[in-house]
Amino acid sequence: MIVWIAMAFVGGVFVSLSRQINGRLSLSTSPLTASFWNHFVGLVVLTLVGLVIGGLFPPGAGDAPWYAFIGGPIGVVFIASGSWLIARIGAVNTALLVISGQMVSGVVLDFFSDQPPKIWATALGVIFILGGMVLTQRRR
Repeated sequence: MIVWIAMAFVGGVFVSLSRQINGRLSLSTSPLTASFWNHFVGLVVLTLVGLVIGGLFPPGAGDAPWYAFIGGPIGVVFIASGSWLIARIGAVNTALLVISGQMVSGVVLDFFSDQPPKIWATALGVIFILGGMVLTQRRR
């Protein structure tokens, strides 16, 4: 279990680091350009990894419904908006708003899953995240 927790934590660090790097690139170019290079370099790296370890074109991928591929366009919007927001509202506010959106939408999606969440624990987690957002907005 500790390995999965560590992987999730490191993934979160990488998301934050990626947002910072893309935000900086966005200041030098534009959010669209930063998003393009993010996805282009990612495509090259994923293609090379897929060719080396295999599984780039799994059997049955062509049989997937069209909406199974909608994550790509959603990711483009996420990357471009993050690049734009970091420069305007800062890393902490961007991260907190993204996490808040993930938590709220995750709660909604979980209610429709086979294992609905415990409402009190989920509500408490969302309240803590939203409370953190409020605290960062208070004037010093």
